[in-house]
Amino acid sequence: MDKIIKISKLQNPNFVKPMLLDYTHKGKQKKWEAVISHDSVSILLWHKEKDSFVIVKQLRPAVLNVHPSDGYMHELCAGIIDKNTSNIQIAKEEVFEECGYDVPLEKLQHITSFYTNVGISGSHQELYYAELCEYMKVTDGGGLLEEDIEVIYIKCEDAKKFMFDTSLQKTPGMMMAFYWFFDNIKAQ
Repeated sequence: MDKIIKISKLQNPNFVKPMLLDYTHKGKQKKWEAVISHDSVSILLWHKEKDSFVIVKQLRPAVLNVHPSDGYMHELCAGIIDKNTSNIQIAKEEVFEECGYDVPLEKLQHITSFYTNVGISGSHQELYYAELCEYMKVTDGGGLLEEDIEVIYIKCEDAKKFMFDTSLQKTPGMMMAFYWFFDNIKAQ
């Protein structure tokens, strides 16, 4: 079973920068603990031939810290914006790394953007959509060496039950993206 062994104070963080914000609000001075983190992209993937959403399941140590029984999250394919290239190019690369599909840029559709972790970081996320076909499958995916990503297919007929299964840890962005799909793609 995965577990947290030790929690230490960050000395030279690579991906986040913890800070204390001193600010004024309605004429009063206040303080807020915050973290600056990278913005990100996420991609709702629909496999037409399998009539399934393609999502990932991976260990999130921060969730493991809060929910020691598991820590594995079901989420959209996603990645941080940490390269000097377009967000859509980063989305394409994440689909390849995590899920093993080579999606042409013109097949990625921008859906919307929103903010995540608003109580602590307020990072911005761009949401894309792509339809997959089996001919796009190049590798098994699984992410980079330090990642442990399992690619999962959720049948359309099971998606709403999956969304509300409280025994599975999920992100709200994925659930919102599923709703977008049912309203905009499946309804057509």
